[in-house]
Amino acid sequence: MASITRLANDLILIDTHYLNTPEAIGVYLLLGDQPALIESGPALTLDHVIDGVRAAGLDPGNLRRLAVTHIHLDHAGGAGTLVHRFPHLQVYVHPVGAPHLIDPSRLLASAARLYGDHLHRLFGEVLPVPANRVHILQDKEMVQLGSRTLLALDTPGHARHHHAYLDESTGDLFTGDVAGVSLPGSRYVRAPTPPPELDIPAWEQSIRKILAHHPKRLLLTHYGPHAWVEDLFNQLRERLHQGEMAVRDAIRQGLDEPAITERLRAEAMEEIARRDGPEAPASYEVIMPIRQSVLGLIRYVEKVGIKG
Repeated sequence: MASITRLANDLILIDTHYLNTPEAIGVYLLLGDQPALIESGPALTLDHVIDGVRAAGLDPGNLRRLAVTHIHLDHAGGAGTLVHRFPHLQVYVHPVGAPHLIDPSRLLASAARLYGDHLHRLFGEVLPVPANRVHILQDKEMVQLGSRTLLALDTPGHARHHHAYLDESTGDLFTGDVAGVSLPGSRYVRAPTPPPELDIPAWEQSIRKILAHHPKRLLLTHYGPHAWVEDLFNQLRERLHQGEMAVRDAIRQGLDEPAITERLRAEAMEEIARRDGPEAPASYEVIMPIRQSVLGLIRYVEKVGIKG
C-alpha cells in the first residue's frame, strides 16, 4: 500500500519503504503543469513510488520531469528505470553527475567497493538514462517542477555533484543530503559522510550559501519536513567536526578501521537512542550505516593530512 503525506496542495511526500523501513527514503511529487518528482529513490523501491503517484491522484504516465539532488543510488538509482517506463520523462541533474546517469558503470564500480555483493540487493538494477533525456542544471539556474519554479543551488560537501532545490516563493528547500539525516519529529541530525567525495570545508560553505537564502522549511530525502532550520545546520556543522576529530584522534592512537567503526558506532547509537528513543538507531543504520560514514571520514582525514 502506498504511503503518502500531503505537505501542500501541490506537494506530496512518498515513502519508498526502503528495505521495509518507513521514513528512510522519501521522494517528493510536485503537481501542476509539469508534474515532477524530486529524487527517484533506488530502483528497488520504484513500485512504491509509482503507487504513491497514483495515490496522489496522478497517472504516472503524466509525469514529465525528474530532478535528482545527486546521483548516489539511494537518490537517483531508479532514474534510468523510470525513464524507460515513461517516455515523456526528462531528468535534471548537476553537471558533474550527468555523465554518470548516462553511463553508470563508474558509479556502480565505486558503489561495489562500498557495498560488495550486497549492491544489487540494496538498490536493484541501475539502468542508464539516455543522453537525450538528461538536462544539466547549472548553479542558480531555475527549473519548472510541477507548479513551482525552483532554484538549483550547487551544494557540494557530501558529494561534488550535489544540488539543493529552493522554492523562493514558499521557502521550501529540497535538501538531498546537504542537510544531513533526521527522522520526522526529531531534533537530532546525523552527518552522512560516505566516501569518496566528503569535503567538510565545502560542506560548510554550502551551509552558509543555503542560510543566506533564508529557507523556512527543509525537505529532507532522509526524511521529510523540518522547520528547525538554523538549529539543524548548527548541529550538523558540529557533528561534521566531531566526526573528523574523533577519526583523526583514533588514527593517531593506531586504531584500524574496524576499531574506529565500533567506537563511533557505540557513541552514535547511544546518543540516537537517548534523543529519539530505543528504536531509532536501527532506522539510522538503514539510511546511512555508521561504517560507511566512518570510511568516508577516514578517507577524508588521510587526504587532508592526519595533523589537520
